[in-house]
Amino acid sequence: MELSQESKIGNSYSEHSDELITRLKRIEGQVRGIQRMIDEEKYCVDVLTQIAAVKAALNKVGMTVLRNHTHGCVKQAVAESENGEEIIDELMDVISKFAN
Repeated sequence: MELSQESKIGNSYSEHSDELITRLKRIEGQVRGIQRMIDEEKYCVDVLTQIAAVKAALNKVGMTVLRNHTHGCVKQAVAESENGEEIIDELMDVISKFAN
């Protein structure tokens, strides 16, 4: 999908923006906590546990954006466009990046 088409579609997560920002701020606080733990030379397992928690929280944010993208942007683009295969390819690329 070209950039011009992206700007026409916009985003589908707008109605969840407040929730997403709240979650991202919480994650930011967790990352600062990990920095503090490293500074204070805390036990490795405790640091790794916090890192796993941040990864899981960030994954939830990504899943929310991906779910809304699929049900909003992709659904609309496929319905209104003749290049549905290209749109599906873009979706598969982003899923592949997100899954890794």
